[in-house]
Amino acid sequence: MVHKPNAILPNDGLPQPSLETAQQLGLLKEEYQAIQGHLGRDPNFTELSIYSVMWSEHCSYKNSIQWLKTLPREGDCMLAKAGEENAGLVDIGDGLACAFKIESHNHPSAIEPYQGAATGVGGINRDIFTMGARPIAQLNSLRFGKADHPKTHWLMRGIVRGIGDYGNAFGIPTVGGEVFFDDCFQINPLVNAMSAGIVRHDGTIKAISEGPGNPVFIVGSRTGKDGIHGAAFASKDLGENAAEDLPSVQVGDPFQEKLLLEATLELIETGSVVGMQDMGAAGIICSTSEMSAKGQAGMRIQLDRVPTRQTRMQGWELLLSESQERMLVVAQRGRENEIFKVFQKWDIPCEQIGEVIEGEHLEFYMHDQLLAKVPADSLVLGGGAPVYTRNYSEPSYILEVKSFDADKIQIPGNTFEEMLPILEHLSAHPNLCSKEWVARQYDDTIGTAHLGTRYPSDAALVLVKENGKALALTVDCNSRYVHADPYQGAAIAVVEAARNIVCSGAKPLAVTNCLNFGNPYNPEVYWQFVKAIEGMGMACRTLNTPVTGGNVSFYNQSSYEGPVMPSPVIGMLGLLDDVTHQQTLDFKQAGDLIYLLGPVTEDLGSSQYLYSYRQVKLSPCPVLDIEAEQTLHHVLHELTDKQLVMSMHDVSDGGLWISLLESALHRGLGFEVKSAVGIRRDAFWFGEGQSRALVSIDPTEQYAFEQCLKDLGLPYFPCGVVTRGSIGIDGVEYPSIEHFASLYLHSLETKLNAP
Repeated sequence: MVHKPNAILPNDGLPQPSLETAQQLGLLKEEYQAIQGHLGRDPNFTELSIYSVMWSEHCSYKNSIQWLKTLPREGDCMLAKAGEENAGLVDIGDGLACAFKIESHNHPSAIEPYQGAATGVGGINRDIFTMGARPIAQLNSLRFGKADHPKTHWLMRGIVRGIGDYGNAFGIPTVGGEVFFDDCFQINPLVNAMSAGIVRHDGTIKAISEGPGNPVFIVGSRTGKDGIHGAAFASKDLGENAAEDLPSVQVGDPFQEKLLLEATLELIETGSVVGMQDMGAAGIICSTSEMSAKGQAGMRIQLDRVPTRQTRMQGWELLLSESQERMLVVAQRGRENEIFKVFQKWDIPCEQIGEVIEGEHLEFYMHDQLLAKVPADSLVLGGGAPVYTRNYSEPSYILEVKSFDADKIQIPGNTFEEMLPILEHLSAHPNLCSKEWVARQYDDTIGTAHLGTRYPSDAALVLVKENGKALALTVDCNSRYVHADPYQGAAIAVVEAARNIVCSGAKPLAVTNCLNFGNPYNPEVYWQFVKAIEGMGMACRTLNTPVTGGNVSFYNQSSYEGPVMPSPVIGMLGLLDDVTHQQTLDFKQAGDLIYLLGPVTEDLGSSQYLYSYRQVKLSPCPVLDIEAEQTLHHVLHELTDKQLVMSMHDVSDGGLWISLLESALHRGLGFEVKSAVGIRRDAFWFGEGQSRALVSIDPTEQYAFEQCLKDLGLPYFPCGVVTRGSIGIDGVEYPSIEHFASLYLHSLETKLNAP
C-alpha cells in the first residue's frame, strides 16, 4: 500500500515508532501496514497506541464478529439491533423497555480480584444508564478453580466482596447468578456481570455524535493512570508475569457512580443531550471514535482540559486511561449552561473538552499542539477495524468423549450403603450446593422489587413498579457440557436459561451473551467458539429469543493450564405479565404429589455425578431434543395459566436428586419417591438429561393435572409424595431432610473457611 512516510505528521513529542513498536503493542505486521494506509503516512506513538487498543480483540471483535453476525438479532420485542447501542433494548409493554447486557471482567479479576470485579459491576451498570435506563437488578456468573485451594479462597473472597461492596453501595440489588468450580479456572477465573434497567421508549439516549459545533463534555470522575492499555491487557493470555499488568486494572468508586447515575438521568430530562456513551474499555478514544463513526462526524478534543487526579499526564495516557465512572456527552450547542448546572448540583466534575466538527477525523490536542489525527471510522468495528476468520479443527480429546461407554460405569445397588455416599457427595459438592455464602454478601432487597427474597424461583423475578409486571432474569452455562460438545452445550445453555424463566411463570424474550474462550489463534479453541455460536444460534432461533448483544472474552488461558473450559454464558430476559402467577420451586405441604415432567432419560453424559464421583472427566454432553424442550415449555405455561401446580423446578445440574432436595429444604419437608422401571438407577437420580421439570400438586388437582398433560402430549412420571421431613428412595429410608440440608447449605462456607 502506497503512503507518504512523514506527510503532515502530527508531532506528539515522542520518538517515532516502528513496526517493532507496533508489534510490542500487540499489532500484527499487516495491521501496522493497514494503519499506514488509513493515515496515508506513518503513525506517531499516540496514534499507534490508539490503534493498538481500538484494534485489540476486546474492542474490535476482529476474530469473532463474522460468526456473531450469524446469531438471530431480530424479533418482535427488539427495539435496538444487536450491537447498535450500549446494551440490548427490549419492549416490555406499556411504553416501557428493558435495557440489559452482560460483560466480562476476567483478566483484571485474576490479578486484582476486588477492584477487577467491582469495576466490572460499575461498567455494566453504566452501559445501562447511559441509555437513559435506571438499573433495577444485577446478576453475575463466576467460575473458580479448586474450591479447597488457598488461591481460590483469595480470589473468591476478593471477587465476591468487590461485587457486593460496589453493588450494595451503588444501590442496585443483586438478585441472581451462578458459581462454578473446576481445576481449569485455577489461574484464570471468569467474572461476568449482568445488569438490567427500565426506560420509557421515548426516553432512550443513543451513543452518537452529530451536529458540527455541538459541545463535547467529559463528566464523572477525574482521569488517572489506572487502566491504561486495559483493553489490550484483556486481549492476551495470562502469563507468568501477569502481576506486572496490575496498572491495567481500573479502580472503582460506587458512590461517585451513584451520583453520576442520578445526574445523568436528570440531564436526560432536560432534553439537551444529543448522544452519550460510557467510557469503559479504551477510555476517551473508544467513546469519541465510536460515537463519531456512528454519527459520521468528527471531533476536536483538547486533552489538557480533561480533569485529572494525577499530574503531568501525557496525551496518550489521557486518551487510553480506563478510569471508571466517566461518560462522554455530546450536547446541543447553546445549552452548555444546563449541562454545567446539573453536574454542579450533584458535585460531579464536568468539563467541555471539545466540539463536533465537519469531516471524518478525530483531532486530539494538548495545549494547542496536535497529538493525533485519525479517521474515526478506521478505528471501529464495522469500519476499518480488521476482521478475521481463523482456522479451526476438532480437538483430539473429542475422540475420547465419543468413546465413552456407560456400561463400564458401576450401577449402585438399591442399598443404604451404596446410595448414601453418592447422595451426600452431590449434596455437598460446591457446584451443586447452596451459594448462600456468596448471596448474603449481596443486598437483594434494596429497591423492594425482588420477588424471590423469601421463597425462590428458578429465575430471579423483579417487579417493574411502573406497570406491575415483573422481569425474569437468569444466567446459565454448564462449562462441562460445552467442553464435551460445544454445539449441544451452548444450545443447552440457551434452553436451560429459558426453562428457568418458564419454571418461574414467565415468558422468555431475549438473550445477551458473554462468550468466554481461550486463545482464538489456537485452532482447537476456535473450533469450540464456532460450534458454540452455531448451537446457540439454533436454540435462539427455535425458542424465538433473539440475541441483543453481549461480550466476547478470548484469551482466557494461562501458560500453566492452557485454555479454560469454553463458557458461553447466557443471560436471558423474560417477562411475567401477571405476578400472581409467579411459580416458586419449594414444596408447599406434606401429602402433595410429586411428578417428573418430560422424558425419563438414561443419560449420564457430563453429569456432576460422573465427573466428580466416578472421576470420568470426558463423556458426551447430555442429549438435547429441541422439540421436546419446546413441548415442555408449552405445557409449563399451560399449567401456570391454569394454576394446577404448587411448585415448579427444572431438572438440571445434579439431576433429579438435587431438584428434589432444593424443592424440599426450604420448608423443612421431605419426600418418598421411586425410580422408573427399566432405567439404570444412577442415570434416573443423578443423570442430567434435558427437557425435564419437577412439579408438586395438590392431590385434589390430580385428575385435571394429568388430563392436561395427556391432552398436550407431554410424557410424565409420578415420582412420589411430599413428606413432613423423612426421605425415602425406592423403599429405603435415608437420613431426614435436616441431614442433607446441612450438607447443602453449609459445605461451601466450610470449604472457604478452611485453613
